[in-house]
Amino acid sequence: MRIAVVGSGYVGLVAGACFADLGHDVILVDNDQKKLAALRNGEVPIHEKFLPELLGRHRGQRLNFSDDLQEAVRVSSVIFVAVGTPPTQSGEADLSYVESVALEISGGINGYKVIVEKSTVPVYTSEWVRKIILRNGADPEMFDVASNPEFLREGTAVTDFLFPDRIVIGCDSERSAEVLRKIYQPLTDGTYYEKPDAIPQPDRASIPAPIIVTSTKSAELIKHASNAFLAMKISFINAVACLCESVEANVNQVVHGIGTDSRIGPRFLNPGIGYGGSCFPKDVMAFRAVARECGYEFRLLDEVMRINEEQRQRFLRKVRSALWTLRGKNLGVLGLAFKGGTDDIRESPAIFLVQALLQEGSKVTAYDPAATERTQEVMNSSITFVNSAYEAAHNADALLILTEWEEFSNLDLKRLRQELRYPIVIDGRNLYDPDVMAGQGFTYYSVGRATSHPDGVPAGALKNGKKA
Repeated sequence: MRIAVVGSGYVGLVAGACFADLGHDVILVDNDQKKLAALRNGEVPIHEKFLPELLGRHRGQRLNFSDDLQEAVRVSSVIFVAVGTPPTQSGEADLSYVESVALEISGGINGYKVIVEKSTVPVYTSEWVRKIILRNGADPEMFDVASNPEFLREGTAVTDFLFPDRIVIGCDSERSAEVLRKIYQPLTDGTYYEKPDAIPQPDRASIPAPIIVTSTKSAELIKHASNAFLAMKISFINAVACLCESVEANVNQVVHGIGTDSRIGPRFLNPGIGYGGSCFPKDVMAFRAVARECGYEFRLLDEVMRINEEQRQRFLRKVRSALWTLRGKNLGVLGLAFKGGTDDIRESPAIFLVQALLQEGSKVTAYDPAATERTQEVMNSSITFVNSAYEAAHNADALLILTEWEEFSNLDLKRLRQELRYPIVIDGRNLYDPDVMAGQGFTYYSVGRATSHPDGVPAGALKNGKKA
């Protein structure tokens, strides 16, 4: 099928490349001439596994780039809208970009089209898109508006798209539902997975992919509810981690105990410094705003956000407890991206913490495998950026682990100890075993677990009848 994807951000670029890999002809539309030129020249603007391979495979063949939205609409059967929906000051989603695209689409309808919301949008957006297109003279029989929310995790977005837990299509007509079924047919009938050059199958993949057909309103709510629930799981386990620290329990053991319950599951029960990124903070606020507009105070979401903010402050207090004062301290930082596997620093807890440390007078030497360049664009020159974890640790008063890159969980601990001025590691991602770290001579702070010391006595334990 001929598909237009409007917007070349994370969602649009991944969707366009993956639709092309499914065998469709795709036009990726954007009004950013610099970005279009880079894409045409073979540049990959985001750090995403398998995306360079797909762009290289399909660029100039099944995947082309354009700044002419109306022409793309005219030659396409389906138009996926994947533009940004940033939060306003009140927390609502800013839908001005969606509205602008809908206005322009109306001028290109020359036959039956399906306009699909791919951006994360609040309920009722599909109705407004339809109204805007009708107000601008389109024949109501010549188009349908549908919702096809994405459930992509940055760092694994390509495999999430091609090996989805589920495909949700929200349609209010069987005609549009049938079109979307055909688009995803290579995944739902399994033929894509038989291709010799198919992207490798990840663990726990559901093959063939299940498809769920709902109303447009239900699909819009599914996306927001999914992200809000996952954010809630993260905040919940962070709250449990606080209790674990108070009673000297081990949060890893608690996670194992509750995560093996099939009703709960272990995923997203990872204590740390809180969630970030372009989705969870924005979508939780937007979902709460939708609820308020409908007359419901979703106070559970207020608490999810409060716990997330508090988790960052708790980590700062942990750093202070390890070093007493922060002014003039040399701190090594591992990780700037909001999570491992991506270069995205939007709403990154790591960036928040680095900024807070700088404000308190610390000197920061930072390393991230992918996010350094993006950080340099937004942070001041007071950070020293280096090219390895060991350079970040060199002569540092303490080393902070802020992003869960796999590279950081496999460091040479003997070498790391030699690089540090003091053998203090403050781990916001629980990448190491406290006993192992103590055995290697480190004072090791983590989340939801007792502090370990080289002498093997955890912080707060009794020593000779007195508290250590």
